[in-house]
Parts: sequence; structure tokens; C-alpha cells
Amino acid sequence: MVTEESGCRKAGTVSMDLNSASTVVLQVLTQATSQDTALLKPAEEQLKQWETQPGFYSVLLNIFTNHDLDVNVRWLAVLYFKNGIDRYWRRVAPHALSEEEKSTLRAGLITNFNEPINQIATQIAVLIAKVARLDCPRQWPELIPILIESVKVQDDLRQHRALLTFYHVTKTLASKRLAADRKLFSDLASGIYNFACSLWNHHTDTFLHHVSSGNEAAALNSLERTLLSLKVLRKLTVNGFVEPHRNMEVMGFLHGIFDRLKQFLECSRNVDTDTVFRDKLEKTIILFTKVLLDFLDQHPFSFTPLIQRSLEFSVSYVFTEVGEGVTFERFIVQCMNLIKMIVKNYAYKPSKNFEDSSPETLEAHKIKMAFFTYPTLTEICRRLVSHYFLLTEEELTMWEEDPEGFTVEETGGDSWKYSLRPCTEVLFIDIFHEYNQTLTPVLLEMMQRLQGPTNVEDMNALLIKDAVYNAVGLAAFELFDSVDFDQWFKNQLLPELQVTHNRQYKPLRRRVIWLIGQWVSVKFKSDLRPMLYEAICNLLQDQDLVVLFLNYSLPVDDFEFRTDQFLPYLETMFTLLFQLLQQVTECDTKMHVLHVLSCVIERVNMQIRPYVGCLVQYLPLLWKQSEEHNMLRCAILTTLIHLVQGLGADSKNVYPFLLPVIQLSTDVSQPPHVYLLEDGLELWLVTLENSPCITPELLRIFQNMPPLLEQSSENLRTCFKIINGYIFLSSTEFLQTYATGLCQSFCELLSDITTEGQVQVLKVVENALKVNPVLGSQMFQPILPCVFRGIIEGERYPVVMSTYLGVMGRVLLQNTSFFSSLLTVMAHKCNQEMDQLLGNMIEMWVDRMDNITQPERRKLSALALLSLLPSDNSVIQDKFCGIINIAVEGLHDVMTEDPETGTHKDCMLMSHLEEPKATEDEEPPTEQDKRKKMLALKDPVHSVSLQQFTYEKLKAQQELLGEQGFQSLMETVDTEIVTQLQEFLQGF
Repeated sequence: MVTEESGCRKAGTVSMDLNSASTVVLQVLTQATSQDTALLKPAEEQLKQWETQPGFYSVLLNIFTNHDLDVNVRWLAVLYFKNGIDRYWRRVAPHALSEEEKSTLRAGLITNFNEPINQIATQIAVLIAKVARLDCPRQWPELIPILIESVKVQDDLRQHRALLTFYHVTKTLASKRLAADRKLFSDLASGIYNFACSLWNHHTDTFLHHVSSGNEAAALNSLERTLLSLKVLRKLTVNGFVEPHRNMEVMGFLHGIFDRLKQFLECSRNVDTDTVFRDKLEKTIILFTKVLLDFLDQHPFSFTPLIQRSLEFSVSYVFTEVGEGVTFERFIVQCMNLIKMIVKNYAYKPSKNFEDSSPETLEAHKIKMAFFTYPTLTEICRRLVSHYFLLTEEELTMWEEDPEGFTVEETGGDSWKYSLRPCTEVLFIDIFHEYNQTLTPVLLEMMQRLQGPTNVEDMNALLIKDAVYNAVGLAAFELFDSVDFDQWFKNQLLPELQVTHNRQYKPLRRRVIWLIGQWVSVKFKSDLRPMLYEAICNLLQDQDLVVLFLNYSLPVDDFEFRTDQFLPYLETMFTLLFQLLQQVTECDTKMHVLHVLSCVIERVNMQIRPYVGCLVQYLPLLWKQSEEHNMLRCAILTTLIHLVQGLGADSKNVYPFLLPVIQLSTDVSQPPHVYLLEDGLELWLVTLENSPCITPELLRIFQNMPPLLEQSSENLRTCFKIINGYIFLSSTEFLQTYATGLCQSFCELLSDITTEGQVQVLKVVENALKVNPVLGSQMFQPILPCVFRGIIEGERYPVVMSTYLGVMGRVLLQNTSFFSSLLTVMAHKCNQEMDQLLGNMIEMWVDRMDNITQPERRKLSALALLSLLPSDNSVIQDKFCGIINIAVEGLHDVMTEDPETGTHKDCMLMSHLEEPKATEDEEPPTEQDKRKKMLALKDPVHSVSLQQFTYEKLKAQQELLGEQGFQSLMETVDTEIVTQLQEFLQGF
């Protein structure tokens, strides 16, 4: 069968006898199904080699269509065939199948629809659909006609397999999104829609007949065909028409869904639960609702004629006695989603100015308003609260036995689409928001009835109050102007929190604290917070209640929080939260407790230090236990970030645990980095910012940085901050150890990243020069010629040019000898005289000074250019006018008048005596802030008076040239600039 080919398949028919080839392939497939790796591995390798050989897929087709062979072997043959379609069916694919072989395979796939094994039949249907996606209808025009004829046959097996294939082909073709493909599918839908409707109606009527006659086996057989034909119709209806409302057959089918749904729901009334028949029946009922939901989503205006009927149907089954005995949870969820989508649909909401709305929008809005009358809205609201919001016996039992599990279950993220409780809450929120003027009085009345204490022995009354409180919490923003929450908190809610003696009252206390959490950020007087903190401390003693409450977080992460109010409760709160963290077992609960602890630490900052010892000791154990739970480790990283910020310089004591955590989280060769990297980088950064000194271990972690820079990811900004952190922390050790590799990475980055990225790289170089001018110049020497060239060529991006000038200003001002050597190198590279190159640089610097917006860099430029004086160099003297212009501009930037003495002073000068007091809202300075302050005290920008520097440089130039020569030089400067210069230099 198999011969070696060079790069592609041999065109033409397969030259081998398929029967003899089948024997060989069959033997290898049999070995590939073995559990013995000694047989399995060689077999897999052989099959992999055959994948690209002519005739292989024809042999596979012969094998999986031979029903006498072993099922496992046939299953494997189907899978290899399906994978081959993905890899080799397209004409442009390497080793693509020949057109002749593909034609033979297409014919063989649809010769018989008689596969007896369900799983294999499904795989065959899927692979036929894969071929159809690529070839139908152009290369495979006969596929759809053959399927249509095959679903008409009387043989049950052939009919079912053809219908199964028909569904998968339709589903696949409907998923294509190119305009030409959509047009082809639209043509197909128009051609077969009438047949698909007839087919569905036939199988549906047959099913209902068998049900009425009590023949459950025959009914189940028909139901399977009803389900498949409905799946076909769903794809044709939703994806096959541009304007489906103009097609009578489509709209007829959709209008008929409601009557069919009623028939199927009635069928379910007498069907036993937990049976195959019941499961299939419920799937079919849900599929009906999916057709409506998908059609509404894709064609909102075409759905307009169905709005009234959809709302009537859904509301009657969900909110009246009509649904009793026939509805089930997933069906109720689907009906609620249908109501919600109609209520919220943007296409149905008119503009504030009705005249600007389309007629279609106004028509839909009119239908909605006519349906949602006051009685209807009131009934929906009352039913949601008094029926669907009630905690069930099952939920109460689960909470009692497994409170953590209940919490995780209740807050399952996106599960609202599929779970009843979250779905009812979302529907309530949407309807209340849309019709709040109507529903606010209804909810307020329900609140009013529940004022005062509730009999702790009356469980039903407690559950109703729980439900109403749930509604009030969900509608907090809508009720802002209608509820005096502060009074309600003091008079009603706080006393209810203090009822602790009765076990049955626990659900209500948990709801009350959740309700308060909902309102704290909406409307809650700051003066009441201490009372709330006191209540929370009491509640934290009760583990069952608190585990649930913690899911809604402590009220410490909002704008009204005041540290002074919270501090008296800090020790108690933190201790109890830590105890809770140790006691809970669910990963999600631990994550949430850590979140609350992080919020507390972040809010109180350094004042947390006396209480964190226990947490610091426990986190290494928790980190080890969470090895398989990356999201929990993310929560630990977040906690560590706030912990390090709170500990400040004392965080050095945590390094034995902290640094290995950073090492693992930021190592791109370790699989967990996918989850941990972002938080790990943030932790690395705050560790550097709060480190009092460098340690060998902290320095060693930087080995993780080069691969991170290669990724050019969204984390680059944080990476640059980390590099700057090392420079500020210990420039000499850091640069001597890593600058060579870092410089190489930077050179690669500068040619491959955005303008913003280039600026970030250059800022690192600028900081290195600022901290250590000599070592910085040496270590980043390969980058500086690029900077010089960018200046003399007039870099077009102002922000990049500004940074270039900042870098060169540092070199010129603080490392003159290196600047001279750089000038020599550049003159050689550019094949120009040094003086000519220097003149070009000064001229471009003066010309592009306006690109520099930062006051510090503007002063730096003035100092740097003035540092060229005194000079008898003719080029520098030729550019003297420009240098003086820059100096005067700089003086205008930095000189402020002392109102008492009337003299001018440089506002950028700093001294050791200046220690601005941090306000209560400001965070205390980090160790890095202190390092930057010390650096600034030595920085010429902040330690040298531009006024005095200018005077001294001009005086030296005057002494060099003599009075007459200097005067001639000053005459090259504009008289207005000279006058301003003299005003700034008065007193010297």
C-alpha cells in the first residue's frame, strides 16, 4: 500500500489492492487499541507515517464501514479518518489528498446510512459534516439530495442515521461566516425549509400518537427523530434567512412552537422522572425554547410578532398555576431568560426623543408596554420574591451540613443562565430597573409589612423576610431615594443581627449582613460604621454565618472608609479572619477570606504590623497546600502584595518564603506562570520598592527577567518598573551583574516594540545614568550611539526625542569624558568631523527643545548645554546664541519670585531639611521613595542652581575671551533674550 513520496501524495488512483492493504492496516489498528505500550507505541508511529500516503483513507473507510470488525478498531479508524480531513482535505494543505481519492471517499461515505453503533454513527456524521464544510455544494452537490431521500425511507436505522447526518451537516454549514458561505446556506435553507418543516411535523405527530396510545418504546423512537429534525430546523431558522419575518413558512413554524410546547409539557405530566424517556422529552422541550432565544438574539425585529405570545406563554407557565405539575427547573430558567431578553433588548428601547426611534423599535416597545401592565408587573414581582426567592428545604439543609459548599454553589459565577436561583435574581434586577416606578411601591409595601421582630419559631415568616431582604439588596441602587437606610439599619437590621440564641434565625442574620453589604456603597452614613464593625466582630464568632457573609466582603473597600473608625476593631477583626482562614476548607472560601484580609491590610497599611505575625507564619503552609490550585495561589500573591506594602522595610524578614514564591511565579519555564505571572510581577515590584537593601537572593531572581523581555507581552511595563527598582536599590551590583545581557535585550527590543516601549527602555537607561553616570555610560554604551543618531537625525516622535535628549543630557552633564569618546565614535561612524557633528547635535537640541515637556528634563537640557562653556571652540561659539536661548527658557521654567525679598530662586532645588508631611489620605513613603529622595539631593537638577550655574559659565566664558570678545559673542543673542537674562542674573 505504502510507498515513499517526496513532499506530496502521488496523484491518480491508488495503485494497491485495497483488500491486501486493509489487512495490514487492520492489524496495526488492532495493535493501536492494545493496552500494551510495547504494541501501542510502534502501531501509533506506523499509523502516523501512513497518514500522508495515497490510499490510506480509502482503507480506513473500508474498515470502519465493515460492521463485522471489532468495534474499538472501527472507532479508531473513524477517528484517524476525521483527523485526516482536518489536516489533508484542503487542496493547499501539505500532502493534500488527490481530487480522485476525495471523490471516491465522498461517494463511499454516503452509500449506506446503516451504522449500528451509536457512537460510531455520530463520528461518521461529524466527519461527513467536516467534508461538507469544505466541499458542499460545489464539489459535493449530491450530498443534500441524498440525505433528503434517505430520511424518507421506512427503515428505522437508516432513517435515524441519515437524519443524524443531516443535522450535523446543517449545523456545520450554518456556522460558516464568510458572506459567500452565508449566501450559499441561505439558498440551501430556502430550498429545503418546507421539507424540513414537514419532516419535523411528521415525526412530532407520530410521537404524540404513540404517547396517546401508551406505546412508550415507539414514542421514544419517534422522539429521537423529532429532536434531530427540530435541531435541523433550529439552524435553518436562525441562520438561513436575512429577513425571516418575510418568510411565511418560517414565521408559521415559530408561531406553532407555543402550541407544540404545550403538547410536550402535557406529555411530561405523567412521565416518570429519572428515565431515558423523561430526559429526552425535557431535552426536546428545552430545544423549543432555544429556538426562540436564538431567533430573538439574531433577529430581534423579526421576533417582534412573537413578543406578545412569548411573554404570555412564559409568564403563564412561570408565574401562574398553569405551570404547576408540568414545568421543571431548566424550562423555568429558559422562560425567564426569554422574558429577560425581551425586557432588556436594546432594539426594543426607544430613544429619549421618540421621534428619533425606528418604527420597528416603537412597535416592539408598544407591545411590551401593553403587556407589562401594573397587575402583571405586580404579580411577577410578588411571585419572584415570595416564591422563587424563598430558600428551599434542600438549601437550608445544605447550608446546615456544608455551609462552604452552599456558598460556592450559590455564587457560581456565570451559572445564572443555567441555575434557577441566580436566574430569578437577574430577572428581578432587570425588570425592577426597567419598571422601577411601578415596582418600587410594591417592594416598599412588602418591606413595611415586615417591620419589627419576627417570631423566631415561625420558619415560614423568617424565610419570607429573607426573600424580601434579598429583593431590597438587589434593588439597592433603584431604591436610593425611597428608603431611609440609615434609620432602617439602626431600628430594624442591627437588632436582628443581635439575635443569636436561635439556630433558625441564622439564615436571616446572614441575609441581613449581606443586605448591609449591598447598601454600604450606595447609602450608608459614615457615623454608623463603628456600630457595623461591632456587629461584624460578633458575627465572626459564628463560623456558619460568616462563611456565607464573607462572600460579599467586609465594608472596607469603598470610598467612605475611614481608618480611624476601623482601628479599634482591627485586632479583633484580623485575628478572627485569620482563624477563619485556617478553619475553612473550600478553595473558593479561602480565596475570599484572603481577599478580605488583603482589603484590611491595604486600608490600614503600616498599622497592620503588630497583627500579621500569625498570617506570615501560615501563608507558607497554605502556599504548599495549594500547589494544585493556581487561583488560590493568585489570591495568596495578592495578599502578599498588600502584606509587603504594610510591612515596608520589615518585609525583608519574610524573604525566605517571599523570594521563592516570586521566583516560581515569574519563571516562564514553569507551567504555573500562566496563572501567576501578572500577580507575581506585581509582588516582585513591591518587594523591591520596600526593600531596605539588596540581598544575593533578591539579585538572583533577576535571572527570570530576560525571557520575560523576549515575550514582549502586556507585562513589559511592570518589567521595566522592576528593572528601575533594581537600579534604584543597588545600581553598582545590579549593573555589573546583569547590564550586559540587559543591554542586549534592550537593543533587540528597540527595533521591535512600540514608541511607548522605546520610551520605557530609554527611561531605564536614563535612570541608570542618573544613579551612576560612569557605570551607566559604560554598561549601556551599545545603546548610546542609537540615541545620538536619533538626535542629529531629528527623531519624529516628540516623546522619543524628549527621552533621547534626557539620556544625552545626563551623559553630557555628568560624564563629560565619555561624551567626548562617544562623539569620536559617532564622527567615525558618520564619516564627519567631530566639530561638525557636535554643531549638528546642538542645533537639533535647540530646535527640538519644545518636545521636552517635563520641567526636570528642560532644566537638565539647560545645564547640559551650558556645561559646554567656557569654550574657544568655534562651533560652540557659533551655537552660543542657541545655548543662551535654552538657558533663558530654563530660567523661566524654574525661577520663582520670593514675595518677601523680591528676589528670584530656583524652585527645583531641594535640601535635607525639606520633609513634606504626608496627609492622612496619602500612603507613607516606601523605601524606594526614600532612595529617590536621596538621589534627588545629589542630582544636579535638584542640587545645582540654574541661575548661579548660568552666571558662572558666562563669567568663565568672559574670562576666556576677554571683555571685547565676550561682548561680540553676546551680540549674537537677541536683545530681548539678553534683557531677560540680565533680569534673572541681578545680584550676581
